[in-house]
Amino acid sequence: MKALVLTDYKKMEIQDVPVPIITEDEVLIQVKACGICGSDIHGYDGSSGRRQPPVIMGHEASGVIVETGAKVLGWKKEDRVTFDSTIYCGHCSYCRKGLINLCENRRVLGVSCDEYRRDGAFAEYVAIPQHILYALPDEVDFNQAALVEPLSVAVHAADLSPHQLDATVTVVGTGMVGLLVIQALRAYGYGKIIAVDVDSKRLELAKQMGADNTIISDENALEKIRMLSGGEGTDAAFEVVGADATFNLAVNSVRKGGSVTLVGNISQKTNFPLQSVVTRQIRLQGSCASCGEYPACLNMIARGSFNVNPIISATAPLSEGPEWFDNLYYQKVNALKVILNP
Repeated sequence: MKALVLTDYKKMEIQDVPVPIITEDEVLIQVKACGICGSDIHGYDGSSGRRQPPVIMGHEASGVIVETGAKVLGWKKEDRVTFDSTIYCGHCSYCRKGLINLCENRRVLGVSCDEYRRDGAFAEYVAIPQHILYALPDEVDFNQAALVEPLSVAVHAADLSPHQLDATVTVVGTGMVGLLVIQALRAYGYGKIIAVDVDSKRLELAKQMGADNTIISDENALEKIRMLSGGEGTDAAFEVVGADATFNLAVNSVRKGGSVTLVGNISQKTNFPLQSVVTRQIRLQGSCASCGEYPACLNMIARGSFNVNPIISATAPLSEGPEWFDNLYYQKVNALKVILNP
């Protein structure tokens, strides 16, 4: 089969590789769509340490089952499916509590690190355990289904966070996940949503997604947030970048007693504003991946409650994958989500 392989850092190649051999509890999926995630771009240059060459990346995907293992139940050939990016064990203490995103033995598709290696879905076929499969509603196409993984991340963050109806909220970072967070917050009944970013075009899209106000991230951003929230700051904030400046802006944007949910993690460490958090009694909440939100997200896309179409910047054949990785890494294009179609 054809696969897009990270053969060295900053080097992607289309190669002929063997079709995966499935185990008795796996299915073989013919991949129809796979999105390029920001984490794949950070893996492209080796900065994350979690995409060690050679590896087939890709974890935001959908397709059609073409083969089932001997112990697979409830799934058959030609079923249209998507799948979780996290392969959880189902047996550890966290899985038994329903916290599958915190599984002690979790494996992520398309990741090769010191602990494990698992090829992903930038290929014509991928092997997937049956317990992480989800059926696609008829109303959801393959490209839309490739966005269920990041949408589930956004919905998980919104659900995990302390929230109340009509609360004011700041969203720092309006990349793809930030835009989906805005939609999720609107669905959860938040009131005024203020979006902050350095990119004016993404802020325009944030308004389409449900933001009431948009602010360019500069030295006056905090003052503007407070002006829009009665002078005290918003009730909550979501940080969807993971860098020093955005983390500190999110913390300082909330009122005393407010909450900050941390979704972005492009940096391993940030400078922590300890006194601001302690003296203003700010609640910090980390949010990791998703935890069973896939079915709800699929149904909400099917009903039109979530609109993921504006987030898809481009679609391209798998053969153009090397060029698209180069374009995204060197920022030759301003794209939210590029989907490759094997």
